[in-house]
Amino acid sequence: MPLFGKRNYTTVKVRKRDIPNGLWLKCPSCTEIIFKQELDAGLGVCPKCAHHFQMDRKSRINMFMEEGSFQEWDAGFYSVDTLGFTGTASYQEKLDDNIKKTGYKDAISCGRGRLGPHDVAFGVMDFEFLGASMGSVVGEKVTRLIERGTELRLPVVLVCTSGGARMYEGMLSLMQMAKTSAALSRHAQAGLAYIPILTHPTMAGVMASYATLGDVIVAEPGALIGFAGPRVIKETTQQDLPEGFQRSEFLLKHGLLDMVVNRKELKPTIVQILDYMSGAEAGRRQASS
Repeated sequence: MPLFGKRNYTTVKVRKRDIPNGLWLKCPSCTEIIFKQELDAGLGVCPKCAHHFQMDRKSRINMFMEEGSFQEWDAGFYSVDTLGFTGTASYQEKLDDNIKKTGYKDAISCGRGRLGPHDVAFGVMDFEFLGASMGSVVGEKVTRLIERGTELRLPVVLVCTSGGARMYEGMLSLMQMAKTSAALSRHAQAGLAYIPILTHPTMAGVMASYATLGDVIVAEPGALIGFAGPRVIKETTQQDLPEGFQRSEFLLKHGLLDMVVNRKELKPTIVQILDYMSGAEAGRRQASS
């Protein structure tokens, strides 16, 4: 009998358990694997390293607005292909695809709601819709939000994100910078507060207009904020640039921003700012003394 004889092995087939897609996510900052339910419960902030994931508009509205208080304005506004733009796909095809993907007609939702004890005019941009690019509809809705806030004597709070101008609309897109800025000037002359919240990314025309014209400019940690991208600036200036020079922490240090606030602390921070600007905090102190 040979020492190493041939043995018979029985093969047991183990059924692999199906795991639905989307249950786990990999953090792009610390590379840890995160349970999506845990991430959602933490407002899209990585529990390991506090990286801030992008957030959709519905979650933003629910995060800031008191339950059932948000009343949307101008929800029926939609973009049209005025220039007949065509490339690898037409502008109209891109609009149709993004409307189907997001369930919204354009890249911003605006309305009136209650933020803590404060009645506010509130807007939120959505990067999922064509990179939250600023076209005629975005510019018009922002302008109407501000003008209604002025008319109703409401502070304006606007969550900003954008990849830049909507190139499919050409000059019509660039005109929105002046229009929104003029509305904010009238709002400020009326003695009313405006607080922009800059999230990742906030770039180009949005950053160069209403995103940085606030009384208090707030940003989330690690947000990319600037006019042109780092590569474009480096190629134009032919100079090496400081590491992280377009991130919110760098911009806070150099005076462009007033505050960088973790998402979990954003709502109470904005409420506190509105308290101060409306005199409510002083009133409470006087009542308690």
